[in-house]
Amino acid sequence: MGLTAQAFWSFTLYPEAGEGGGCFRPLLQRPPVGGGAPDEVRSQEEASRRARAKLRRYCAANRLNRFATLTYAGAGCFDPQELRRDVAGFFRGLRSELGGKPLPYAWAPEWHPGGHGLHVHFAVGRYVKHSLIRDVWGRGRVHIKLIGDLPVGSGALEEARQAARYLAKYVSKNVGDERVPRLHRYEVAQGFQPKPVPLRGISDEDVIGQASELMGREPRQVWRSSQQEGWQAPPSYWCAWAG
Repeated sequence: MGLTAQAFWSFTLYPEAGEGGGCFRPLLQRPPVGGGAPDEVRSQEEASRRARAKLRRYCAANRLNRFATLTYAGAGCFDPQELRRDVAGFFRGLRSELGGKPLPYAWAPEWHPGGHGLHVHFAVGRYVKHSLIRDVWGRGRVHIKLIGDLPVGSGALEEARQAARYLAKYVSKNVGDERVPRLHRYEVAQGFQPKPVPLRGISDEDVIGQASELMGREPRQVWRSSQQEGWQAPPSYWCAWAG
């Protein structure tokens, strides 16, 4: 009673992001039983992992390969709500100056380690003049660069994945920081989320093969939980395709 019969291997492919992952769904799954004290450390780690994965897929799907930082002048900003209003106004202004077309972006706040309050790291996927960013921000210093510390020929997809790794560092810090409200761990422009394609099969090779057929090539990278010492969860796997 309370058991569900559904043994299969699942895989969720995000073609625009060039990646996907899944796990084995056993024949009998018991619903979780509550009553134990929550493991706060593990919960934070899991929240951080999920946030990094969603952010990575978003950046990759939208080729957000330019990384920038916005800093406040003077004493800085110490109010997360004020920061949120300022950043929302900045992206509205930037979109307007760039012709009003929808603009995918992702940003994360960071408490300055030197005590200067909050500043913002963000990624976009098109060339924007430094002077334009400075004028639209209007509150202090700015810096922006095209991701370039990669092998020659890496392309926009790999550049965007690198930008996501930069942002993910701050997301991980924010998950465990009580000064960062839940909504402020990171933000993205709405309407640009990569679309998932659910797959299922009789083995991990089966579903990875289905995904590879949809992508038109074999994955460049395959991670399997079977290669991880001490893995106790159901068998899992993750794949990434080159751009």
